[in-house]
Amino acid sequence: MSSLPTAASASRAPRRAAPRRRWRQGLLAGLLLALGLLGSYYLRHQVQLNRYARRAWASFTRNALTGREKTPLLAGYSVHGIDVSAYQGRIDWPEVARNRVRFAFIKASEGGTLRDPRFARNWKSARAAGVLCGAYHYFQPSRAGEQQARLFIGTVPLAPGDLPPVLDVEAASFHDVAVMRREVTVWLKLVEDHYGVRPILYSNHSFYQRHLAGHFDDYPLWLAHYEVARPKLARNKWIIWQHSDEAYVPGIRGVVDFNVFQGTLDQLEALRVPAPTRAAAAKAPAAGLRAR
Repeated sequence: MSSLPTAASASRAPRRAAPRRRWRQGLLAGLLLALGLLGSYYLRHQVQLNRYARRAWASFTRNALTGREKTPLLAGYSVHGIDVSAYQGRIDWPEVARNRVRFAFIKASEGGTLRDPRFARNWKSARAAGVLCGAYHYFQPSRAGEQQARLFIGTVPLAPGDLPPVLDVEAASFHDVAVMRREVTVWLKLVEDHYGVRPILYSNHSFYQRHLAGHFDDYPLWLAHYEVARPKLARNKWIIWQHSDEAYVPGIRGVVDFNVFQGTLDQLEALRVPAPTRAAAAKAPAAGLRAR
């Protein structure tokens, strides 16, 4: 038998529902606030976040790639190149060369002890394919510049006709910028003395502006600057522009850094390690005798 609700029970029903509605309203407000904050963060950092997403997708789909994917060459430049490391895996260098890649910088070493495991193979194969080659060292601020220079020198057999050595300076793991600059200077001077050619300094735009600008102006600059129509630095400040780290070049399975040289092929070739002069060649045997 049903009974009619009493006045007391009817008055209690709204009080039970009110806390539930407040809980739902609070949850909805929290979700809306979180979405607003996420949207604001995305709008402020969308370029970098989109790049991270594309890189993650490229890594996830790497096994599905054929190695024949191709990114169009950047218009307005005639000399295009790449830089590679063990990350690119096995490279078909003749195929790379057939796709207008004129130069390549190959990772040789990092810090004080690390040698890139694919350097020797890449170095030999790229040169055999007719690609102008240079080698680079990734600088670790926690290691002495001299130790890092010795590692690079002991790894890279630069010869006349090769591109200059490169020091990649972008790791922000340092406490004293003056000490970092001092050790970079040590590396640059030791390597220049050894190979007889001025090294190239590589860095990304923001790191260069904060920590290196005005301190290494005597060295050619290879600038990494993405998602821009042209580098923000004046053209007389840089010689190579790394305009993408998400490019596809036939012969490489996966993404690779894409670069352009600001000039002609003849101008790039003029930067190569020079042949020893007669005076230097005459001094070398004598120096060897003294060393023994």
